[in-house]
Formats: sequence, structure tokens, C-alpha cells
Amino acid sequence: MSRVSPTAAASAAPERTRMSADDRRQLVLAAATRAFSRGGYAGTSTDAIAKEAGVSQPYVVRIFGTKLELFLEVFERACDRIREAFEAVLADGPFDPVSDDDWARLGLAYTELLRDRDLLMVMMHGFAAGNDDRIAERSRAGMGQIFATVLSTGCTDERAQEFIAKGMLLNVMLSMRAPEHLEESHDLGRLAICAFGDALPFVTP
Repeated sequence: MSRVSPTAAASAAPERTRMSADDRRQLVLAAATRAFSRGGYAGTSTDAIAKEAGVSQPYVVRIFGTKLELFLEVFERACDRIREAFEAVLADGPFDPVSDDDWARLGLAYTELLRDRDLLMVMMHGFAAGNDDRIAERSRAGMGQIFATVLSTGCTDERAQEFIAKGMLLNVMLSMRAPEHLEESHDLGRLAICAFGDALPFVTP
């Protein structure tokens, strides 16, 4: 039976890819998004985030400094994803602010985002954590930026407000898992159908 030399065995072993600093940062941000989605800001520790990411708690602190700084970045990323989804629709072609079809395209882009429950719940936790001055400030900034993006369609302030208000209703309906439990209440079912319209199948498991 032939013997494999240590040198040959070492060369045959797969090389372990070393993650870049940015890759590690993104890993922790993704884990923090999942953890904050479940427990909110107050109910999530940096230790829980570290376990979710598979790294040490001191490593999380070394990258982000504090839990607050980490939550702010996670929340801002969620706001950015919404704004970028709207910008992608507007960049895809002309948008007529009086066209129901074009507003439906913008609404569908948002509904598809909300299939990511972690993003949805981070947004809801962020808005609900307004007792913290810095989280409240970041929430106001994010909402203002989203409003400005909707206004860039050329619509009126009132039309943009109506669109965002409906989006917030969808947030609430999804956070309570309403589309999964329409059979519990006839009235709830009617509200869900009215709110989601043709997009209801996209958010129903």
C-alpha cells in the first residue's frame, strides 16, 4: 500500500478561502438583521448577534462599537433597500404619476420586498423604538428619503402620502401575519384583499 507524503497531502487539501474585512462585516450585518428581526432593538444582545453570525461577541463590538451603532446600520440598510427598489422601477422606464398601472408597478416592487420578513420586522422595530433619540432621528431621515423618492415620480405630496400610508398598512398587516390567517376573521380577510389586491398571493405562504 502506497503512502502519501505530508507534502502531497497538504497540497491536495482544499485551500480555505479567507474572508475579506468587508465580507465579514456583511456577514455580521446579515446576522444582526435576522436577530433584530426576532427580538427588536431592546430584546437583542450583541452576544445573540455574535452567535447568529458564528463569531465572537468581542469581534462584533470591535467592528461596530455598540449595539446601537449596529442597529442603526441595519435599519438604514432596510430603508435603503426600499428606496433603491423604487428607484429601480423609475429607472426602468417613463413613469406617469396619473397612471394606475405605473403606481401598481411601484407597489408591486414594495410588496416583493416585504416577502423578506427580516427586512419588514427590522423596519417595524425601528419605527417602534422612537424612545431612543438616535433611532427616532434615523427613522425620520429614512422616511423623508423614501417620501422624496416617491415624489420624484412627479406626483403631488398628497398622492405620495397616500402611497406611503398604504405601504405602512401593508407593514402592519404582514407583521401580524394577517395573510396567513385570513380564515380567522371575515373582516380581516376583506381588509387584506382590499389592501393587497392582486399582490396578495405574493405575500401568502
